[in-house]
Parts: sequence; structure tokens; C-alpha cells
Amino acid sequence: MANKGIPLSLETAPIGKLLRQYAFPAILAMAAQSLYNITDSIFIGHGVGALALSGLAISFPLMNLSAAFATLTGIGAAALLSIRLGQKDYETANTILGNVITLNVIIGVLYSAIALIFLNPILYFFGASAETLPYARSYMQIILCGNTITYLFFGLNAMLRSSGSPRRAMTATIITVVINIVLNPLFVFKYGWGIRGSASATVISQTLVLLWQIRFFSNKQHFIHLQKGIFALRKKIVKDTISIGISPFSMNAAACVIVILINHGLLTAGGDLAVGAYGIVNRVAFLFVMIVMGLNQGMQPIVGYNYGAHQHDRVIQILKLVILWATIIMTFGFTFVQLFPRAVATIFTTDQTLIDLAANGLRKVFMFFPLVGAQMVTSTFFQSIGKARQAIILSLTRQVIFLIPLLLILPPLWGINGIWLSMPISDALSVILALILLVKQLRTFK
Repeated sequence: MANKGIPLSLETAPIGKLLRQYAFPAILAMAAQSLYNITDSIFIGHGVGALALSGLAISFPLMNLSAAFATLTGIGAAALLSIRLGQKDYETANTILGNVITLNVIIGVLYSAIALIFLNPILYFFGASAETLPYARSYMQIILCGNTITYLFFGLNAMLRSSGSPRRAMTATIITVVINIVLNPLFVFKYGWGIRGSASATVISQTLVLLWQIRFFSNKQHFIHLQKGIFALRKKIVKDTISIGISPFSMNAAACVIVILINHGLLTAGGDLAVGAYGIVNRVAFLFVMIVMGLNQGMQPIVGYNYGAHQHDRVIQILKLVILWATIIMTFGFTFVQLFPRAVATIFTTDQTLIDLAANGLRKVFMFFPLVGAQMVTSTFFQSIGKARQAIILSLTRQVIFLIPLLLILPPLWGINGIWLSMPISDALSVILALILLVKQLRTFK
């Protein structure tokens, strides 16, 4: 097949050019995905109210856990696909595509069914109050009904990036954002559907783009495409996918636990609006984190392919360049938030109490942000070369091993500020560990 030569440029093209080719579309896609979430928050904050923002924040753990399962299959299979393409194993690459679809359907249906059955007690456990529960429940009922579609959308987008089509993956994400931005005000303001309208806009936009993705992968001229015999689960593919994807899964699952602890702590220390303030802080931080994740997604197929082809010098070159870019991105986020915290909070709400709480949280949470980029890149680097153990360690230290003790120790001492400060301190500690593991790995290449 003529198109089988497409990914070979990963082994020969200049590193800088490859990174621009793969990372730029991924960065745009991830930034667009973050704006997707920010748009929901803005329309909900201004169209429904401050308590609705708190209700949305209560739903974060459930969405984080859902995202954990999506990344388990999507990112795991994407890294596996890149390595197989580097080895010129196109038959296995096609089977990986089919297995990703099957896994996403199975996990998506099971997750939605269980979550919908126990939705109220789950949301109360996550920190909902009598005032915020109706908003969180209304939002999540719609999101969960479309959960399988979301899984398939993200899974196929990961396949697009790793199979040499980063621009199509970017286009898919940007189109969902555009559709969401058009539908959100229509449903929330014109039709008065409130928070359900915002959730409906999310599901509809992903459904439309998923149909486009399926059409692309139905093209038999592409070197991986939908065909008979690829959907039956293969034990080795499932095992390898989960082994690689367990690190981002752990990160998102840990984020679920962390958000629950933060929500409960903020609810006790500052009430429902403090929870809403965290919702704003989370969305803003997520924007810069997602940009670095886009950079990482652009790095992943290049590193995976060259590692599979034993081109270790190129692997090291791309790693250094991506760490530099990630540091610049996070430093910009740190500077912007420290200078204009109230202006940032005002984007989401006009409630002055909520603005004050969010501005305080933004300044403290972003304290060590310039260091976070290197840690994120290092974790993805280990995923990309199939080193699941190191990737899991880095994921768990930042989100669990360091942060949970801090969330238990600091709030009794410093109140609500203790909750905010737990996050940057955990970031700093995790960066130190990441550098130690990275140096050890790079020595093995030499």
C-alpha cells in the first residue's frame, strides 16, 4: 500500500520539524478541548448562576474517573500503535484499532450504567449539598447517557494522531468546540434548558464528529482502517494497552480522589461557593495543563516510533526540546495568573464573593507552575517508551503520594489556604522525583 510510507518520516525528518508537525495540531486540539470545558463553565456561571458552577465542580470527580477509563484505552493503544508502526507491523496496528473500539464500547456502557444507577449517593459522596445536588445531577445525567460516544471520540482521535494524521485529530477536536460554542448559548439562554442544555451541547458535538472519524477510518486506502476480524479482543493487545495506559488512568483516577478531598475540605472551610471557586481554578489550570498534554501527544508518536526503531539519539533530542517548550508554556500561565487573578475569575462569574475566593486560589495553586511542565513531559516520555512502572510512579506521586498527606496535614493548620497550598507543594516534590528517574533512564540509553 502506498500510504504505508507515511509514518517513516518519524525516523528520518528533522526533530524540530517533526515536533511542529505533530505537536502544533495536538496543542491546538487540546487547547480547544480545554476551551470546550471553559465555555461550559462560562455559560453555566452567567446563564444559570454561581451555585450551578459549584454543582459543576461537584461533577468533576465523576468526569475525571470517566476520563481515566478513556485514557486507559486511548493513550495506551496510541503508544502501542506508534511502537508497532516503528516496527513496520501493520497487521497488528489494524487489530489495535479494532480492539480500541471494542474496549471503549464495553467500558463506556458499563461505566454509564453503574454511575446512573447510583448517581445521587455518588454525588453526595463527592461533596454535593442539598443546594448543589440538583445542578450536578442534571448535568451528569446527560453526560453519562453520551459517555460511550465520548469514549469512542477520544479513542479514535488518539488513533488518528498515532497513525500519522495529527491535523485530522486537531480538526476533530476544534470542530467539537465550534459546535459546542454555537449550541451552548442556544440551549442555555434561548431555550432555557439551563445546565442540561450545556451538557446536551457537549454530547451532540461529539456525536457529530464521531461520525466523521468513523468515515475516515472506513477508507480502505489508509494503512489502518476498519475491517472484518479486528474487533475481537486479543489478549496481548488488551494487556499491553492496559499496561501502557495504566499510568494516565492512574493519574485521572487519582485526580478523582483528590477532587473529592478538595471539595469536602472547601465545603467545610468555605461553603458551596468555595467549591465553586475550585471549579474556576481547576478550569484555568486545566487550560495550561491541556496545552502541555497536547505537546506531549505530539511527542508521543515520535518518541514511540524512534524508540521502537532503536534511534535513541533522536529520542533524547525530542525529549529535551519538549521539556523546554513545556516549561515556557507553564511559566506563561504562572505569570498571567499572578498578575490578573481577579480578571480571570470575572470571566466565569459576577458574584464578588466567588471572585475573591477564586482569585486567592489561583495565585496559590499556580505558585510552582513553571516546574510542572517538565514533570508532565517526563511521565509521558516513560509511557511512550513502554516503561509503565516509572510512568505510574510519577503519576501517583504528584496526585496521591505527595498530595493526599498534604491535604490532610495543612488545612487544619492554615484552613482554606492550606488546601490551596497543598497543590503547589506537591508539584514541587514530584518534579524532583521526575528528574531523578529521568536521569537514570537516559543513562541506560548511553
